[in-house]
Formats: sequence, C-alpha cells, structure tokens
Amino acid sequence: MSSNSTPRRARRRRLLASVCLVSALGTLTACNPAVTGEGGEAAGGATEALNVGQISDSVAFFPLFVAEEQGFFEEENVTLGDRPRLGTGAKLAAALKSGSIDLGAGVTTDAFNLATVQDDAVLTSSLVSEYYVDVVVGPDFTGADADSSLEEKVNALVGKNIGITGPGSGTEALLTYLFSLVGKDAQRDATLVNLGASPSAAMGALTAGRVDALSFFQPVGQMVETNGDGSILISPQRGDVPELTGALHGVVFSSEELVGAKQEQVEGFNRAIDKSLDYIREDRDGTRALLEDYLQETSPETLDALMDILPEEVADSAAIDREAYETARTFHLESGLVEEAPEYDDFVHEGAAG
Repeated sequence: MSSNSTPRRARRRRLLASVCLVSALGTLTACNPAVTGEGGEAAGGATEALNVGQISDSVAFFPLFVAEEQGFFEEENVTLGDRPRLGTGAKLAAALKSGSIDLGAGVTTDAFNLATVQDDAVLTSSLVSEYYVDVVVGPDFTGADADSSLEEKVNALVGKNIGITGPGSGTEALLTYLFSLVGKDAQRDATLVNLGASPSAAMGALTAGRVDALSFFQPVGQMVETNGDGSILISPQRGDVPELTGALHGVVFSSEELVGAKQEQVEGFNRAIDKSLDYIREDRDGTRALLEDYLQETSPETLDALMDILPEEVADSAAIDREAYETARTFHLESGLVEEAPEYDDFVHEGAAG
C-alpha cells in the first residue's frame, strides 16, 4: 500500500471524531445509535434507504436493475431510495458532494475526475470490465469501415461532427484517446456535439445528419445496426482498441464519509450486485427477458446482439479487480485524459478490494 493510504484513513478518523463530538454536544447525527442506529439504521430499527444515482440506462447499469427485479437487494436487507438518472459524471459528482445520493454509478473517467477534487473519493463496486462505448457512423460515412485499420478509422473521423453525451464523459474520453493515437486533438480536429444521455436523441441526431458519427454507450450502436441506420466503426469491446481490453469501466463510486455512514448497506449492495452478475452470466433466458424490460421498445434483433456480448463484459464480481483497474488507470494517464489517477490501494474502498 502506498504512503497516501495512512493520511486518507487518518482524515476519515478525524472526520468521524468531529461528527461524534458534535453528537456529544447534543446534535442528532449518525454517531448516536438511538437516532440513526449503527451501520445506518434509522430510529426504531428501520434501515435507512441507500440512494444510488446513475448516469443513464446504459448496459453498464443493467446489473442494478437485475438485482432490483430479482429481489437481490431485498435479500441483503438493502432498501434502495432514489435512483435518479443524472446524465453525466459531473452531475453524479455534484449529487455525491451535496449528499443527495450515497453512491454514484458511472464510469472510471467520472471516478477519476471526482478524485481530483475530493481526496476521500473511493471506488466501491465493479459493474463492467470492458470499455462499452462504441463509435457509430451513418450509412453514408466514407473513408473507413469496420475492416479498416484503427488508424484509418480515426483519421476518417477528423473534421467530422461527432455526438457525445457531454464534456468529461467516457464518450468524450474515448475520442480524446483515439485522436491522440494519430497525433490529433479531438477538441480541435473534430466538432464534439453534446447530446445528453438519451439513446433516442443520439440516434435521431445521426439519422437526421446533425452529426456524422456518435461516440456512445451500448446499446446505441447495436440499435443503429439492427435498425439499418448505420454501423459500429470502432468498438473497444470487440477488440478494436487492444489497450482497452479488460479495462474496468462501469463502476460505482462514493466518498469515505458517505460509505462510512452506511457501511452495512454498501456491503449488502455489493453482495446483491454479485448475485446479479452471476445471474447475467448464467441465466440467458431470464437475463434476456429482464433486458427487454430494461431497454423498453428495443427490437428483438438488438436484444440478441446484446446478449451475445453482455455476459462476457460484465465484471466477475463487485470487487474491484486490480488488473482491470490498472488497465483503466494506464489508459487514462497515457492518453492525457487525467493528469493524476490514484493508486489502487489508495482509491479502492477496503471492502471492495479484489
């Protein structure tokens, strides 16, 4: 463990001591078992709700839906409260800082960005261990196709209007990295169009010609292909970007303060996610039925395409795999997406270490 771990834990102990001191002076806080109970229980023994925000309804957050629908959270005595779709990692971070959510479900880029401004930020869960963002183009796109080299594909994107979910997102991060491979800057050598996290809005922009390409999370690429509206040009998941193979991508993150206040619920949350990940890998029929409910109005062909890859890209468990983390960390640092990224032992919550 690096030397930064001790200061982080010391800060947490000082924080908890301060909170308890306030409690001793008569303020109602989590340090008073009669008020909130140990481990996050409310007065009377009821368990406090665990509020989990997520960026969107992309496939990365499907394990949460499975755990909810299959009763895995209930089995682990976890009561989910609000689960807003916040659209971007920046909004997740703001919600965590305000305390309106306890956990944020996003991508590693979001977590690294939070760590630059909040020194007690922590990763708490792994959801997807493949980079599940694709670069998607319309049928009239020229200059490269799926069989072209990665360099040819990226050069074909230079000068184009490319839709992303928003600044600082994993969708922008992929373009930043890809353009850097050919000595280009995505911010200068393309026009990045912020479309938000709605798949229908993204596909509408592509089919209407407002953008030439999309850098967007699954299942947008699969939807475009099965609708006959274009094709997936670059897919890290299928091996087009070897440096990203096995990269930790879909994650849950928070702060030491928030996790410490609801430690038992977070542990139960991870046990429920473990059950959900196992279910996705082992029960194809059940998973497909749930996926149909999750991605409403999605064609059978798109669902079939997703079922061919989904069991392979979900994480082995909620625990953060060190190798997957290091792959993601190296990608972010070498591409310049972040200037600093914490070491595994400093950033992964002790209860989530693989």
